[in-house]
Amino acid sequence: MNWTTPSKNTIQNIVLIAFLALLFFTPLGTFVKVQMSRLLAFSPKTIAATDQKRLSSHQWQLVDKNGNKVLLEEFKGKIIFINFWATWCPPCIAEMPSMQKLHDDYQDKIVFLFVTTDSFERANSFLIKENLNLPVFQSVSNPPLELDSATIPATYLVDQQMNVVVAKIGAADWNSNSFREKLDDMLKKQ
Repeated sequence: MNWTTPSKNTIQNIVLIAFLALLFFTPLGTFVKVQMSRLLAFSPKTIAATDQKRLSSHQWQLVDKNGNKVLLEEFKGKIIFINFWATWCPPCIAEMPSMQKLHDDYQDKIVFLFVTTDSFERANSFLIKENLNLPVFQSVSNPPLELDSATIPATYLVDQQMNVVVAKIGAADWNSNSFREKLDDMLKKQ
């Protein structure tokens, strides 16, 4: 058998493939993606009043980890923060600490719905591991069309009249001063 020394290009290609494999298929890769998402997360923008859409349906049904069912209609007249997420999603993981801080300060003032397709066991294990205490739900029926997204994280802020005032796809800094000011202004109108 005649072995030859690999060329410089071959070695570079092997190193590149190994790096990409580390980035995409290992916990190190998830860590890097989470940190990059945090660096790129900014305060979400409010939708202009003329472009806001009212939810077309209030019949969306959710269930919590104890099997209690809730209907979106129950929250009419309240501010609702809705986040679609999953434990395997790096941008979701990246924004969770800012959501936890927001939840800690506003949990008695607005409704928080963290909706996942993960099992409750998996979601709760993740929350414990990350030292998070957020109310997790699963969807029993389809959400209103205005809350439909093929991508996660997807986060919506719904005002007291059931208008979507923030619709953010991707990670954001939910604990920013500007977002808190928006919430405080909305709460003054209650």
